Amino acid sequence: MMKVLFATSEAHPLAKTGGLADVSGSLPVALQDIGVDVRVLMPGYPSALAKAENLSRVFRIDLPTHGETALLRGTFPGTGVPVYLIDHAGYYGRDGLYQDQSAQDWPDNALRFGLLSQFAAWLAGSKSPLGFKADVLHCNDWQTGLAPAFLNFEKPPRPPSVFTIHNIAYQGIFPAAVVEKLGLPKESFSVDGMEYYGNLSFLKAGLVYADRITTVSPSYAKEIQTEEFGMGFQGLLSARKNVLSGILNGIDTQEWNPATDPHLYAPYSADNIAGKSANKLSLQGELGLQYNAKTPLLGMVSRMTEQKGSDVVIEAVPKLLELGVQLVVLGSGDQKLETTWRKLANANPGRIAVVIGYNEGLAHRIEAGADIFLMPSRFEPCGLNQMYSLRYGTPPVVNNVGGLADTVTHASQENLNQGEATGFVINFLDKYSLIETVSRALILYRHKLAWQKLLKNGMTRDFGWKKSAHQYLELYQDMCEG
Repeated sequence: MMKVLFATSEAHPLAKTGGLADVSGSLPVALQDIGVDVRVLMPGYPSALAKAENLSRVFRIDLPTHGETALLRGTFPGTGVPVYLIDHAGYYGRDGLYQDQSAQDWPDNALRFGLLSQFAAWLAGSKSPLGFKADVLHCNDWQTGLAPAFLNFEKPPRPPSVFTIHNIAYQGIFPAAVVEKLGLPKESFSVDGMEYYGNLSFLKAGLVYADRITTVSPSYAKEIQTEEFGMGFQGLLSARKNVLSGILNGIDTQEWNPATDPHLYAPYSADNIAGKSANKLSLQGELGLQYNAKTPLLGMVSRMTEQKGSDVVIEAVPKLLELGVQLVVLGSGDQKLETTWRKLANANPGRIAVVIGYNEGLAHRIEAGADIFLMPSRFEPCGLNQMYSLRYGTPPVVNNVGGLADTVTHASQENLNQGEATGFVINFLDKYSLIETVSRALILYRHKLAWQKLLKNGMTRDFGWKKSAHQYLELYQDMCEG
């Protein structure tokens, strides 16, 4: 049986700030379902300690630099996937995984996630105090990027490591002085190691020292080798392209299922779509929009950042309103964008509803109640909301990048005729293209039979984790054999 230690900084439902948590909560379950002995390692945040089941202490240790630390073992609620939690109150016993209440990075993040990386390498390596001996160490994003480096400087035998890039824009860059505090050898801090323009980059460490590199969609694997999307690492990734691959994320098809979703006003499915209109009217009432089943309702659940194209949607709002639509937006992020969205909602009561923050139940209700979902990201490693939208019969409008390009088939006449269309794809992102694409979507929206066929195409696509889990298993087996 393949044994995998899966290191991550967040995993749903124990702790979540974004898509990494969704992947880290779902992929291990899918791997377990196909016979992999997978154990998750993550920090012992207060929410994780509260929600994990069957918790017990494995050991306690006093570490140089970090001080007293314990390792707890438990299971994820509902799935039974084993989880190891690093119990260090000084590092993790605070509100906010990466930032404080004023959205400032915690000043000790290098130590906090250096400890996570060090534990990952230690527990996966030959000196592990666990009975569990990992065949592969699977690391995720910059917070675990030092783990392959720690492993590299251990004496053999050591397991191979894979490093998954969920978003290359987040790079974990810190002053060079922290290298010595983290216990890494001096030779690791070089242009061929983890040094990045005089600083330490956790991300670069993962890219340099991991045996394999993956990212979360095939298109994004190609894009990050270019100057436009590589965020400064395109040269390194091009040099390592022989060990770089893209495996598309899946979604939790039990949690995101309109037929059984407890957050919805009414259930519905591809075979019985009637409940979708009831959810639309319910959403309009919940958010103070004008009741009208015929008014097209555009939904957006997203971080309010330029990456997500929030600014482009804002620029397009006046013309979109002229098209006769309503708009509901859920998210948070850049304060200027948040303020602008609030002003737009106040200026257009009954037509625009904006909720700043995150609400899991409301996110589900927007996916179900909206007619069209807006996701015009400037770059998108994989994206999950476009897959949620397809599953909920809410055709998405997306930019032709990354995982969006890999999951949404444009509603061209040819694709419509062949029964393959699922949404609407923008090839050049600006407000004019967005307005034009929404206009084309609304033309199809008015043709009820064609629209329902489009909805059914999306709702019957398989975006579950099974295929991706098998691809990861093949990768693990190849690493071990190689």
